[in-house]
Amino acid sequence: MAIAFGSRKASAGLPVPAALRSKRRREAARTLAFLSPWLIGFGFFFVYPLVSTVYFSFTSYDGFTAPEFTGLKNWSYVFNDYPFFWQGLRNTLWLVVVMVSLRVAFGLGIGMLITKVKTGTGLFRTFFYLPYLAPPVAATMAFAFLLNPGTGPVNQLLGDLGLPTPGWFTDPTWSKPALTMLAMWGIGDLMVIFMAALLDVPREQYEAAELDGAGPFHRFRYVTLPNISPIIMFAVVTGVIQTMQYYTQAIVAGKVASGVIGGSGQQFEPGYPQGSTWTLPQMVYNLGFQRFDTGSACVIALILFVISMAFTSILLRRKSGFMASED
Repeated sequence: MAIAFGSRKASAGLPVPAALRSKRRREAARTLAFLSPWLIGFGFFFVYPLVSTVYFSFTSYDGFTAPEFTGLKNWSYVFNDYPFFWQGLRNTLWLVVVMVSLRVAFGLGIGMLITKVKTGTGLFRTFFYLPYLAPPVAATMAFAFLLNPGTGPVNQLLGDLGLPTPGWFTDPTWSKPALTMLAMWGIGDLMVIFMAALLDVPREQYEAAELDGAGPFHRFRYVTLPNISPIIMFAVVTGVIQTMQYYTQAIVAGKVASGVIGGSGQQFEPGYPQGSTWTLPQMVYNLGFQRFDTGSACVIALILFVISMAFTSILLRRKSGFMASED
């Protein structure tokens, strides 16, 4: 029996460790084959653009002639000489903190309200979701008309009620709050997400909390919030990333409020009024496509990337404040 067993082992051809290595190589090759579409897309559409952006940020490049290495010249220009950078950075961070916070809170509140409605739920859900479907340019132009300080119906109503009538998009103090109101008007996407999460909370937990004498606030704090915390985290992270790319509404609102709504040859001051709606994405366009200073535009693009990653990392590191405990 021992001789027969030895002969079978010898006839196998490969030692056992070599056979295991061969099997693992085949499994790795099969895994890479399945991952190859994603890896190719990730390389072409993320890694290559990111590496190119880093390279161009150290060069003098106008998009037409060959880039010329200039070291830290573009970085020094953006931080020290570009007159709009720090104001645009403050505006962008203001929008991230205020707009994202209010959108999440308002979307959650509307979602909770609609889930409590007994009749007409579909009507209310449609009513609040429809504004989200409006194209950003059309929605911004409509808001600029409604909030026009001279002829808009909002200020006329406020004046009839004896309340202050802000300048909205023509007043640097009120321009960012007006953009925040526009963002909250199109809250339908977050409302639907939060409604789905709220309806998925087990009813048994609410019933147990009621039996223990928990009031509405404590039921929300100890039942609702832990169950929907992953959705809140998702809404905050995606909201930060979207707001860091905030461009269309700010530029359209500034153009409409300043009277420059189209046509070649018209002069427009970006960030109208008084730079209060400048955002970092606008600066990328201004430097890269209006001034043909691609190197400086790449610097601001990298700053946007770093800030977005920093916000996301902080939120994910503090996920214990959002995520339910697994104990």
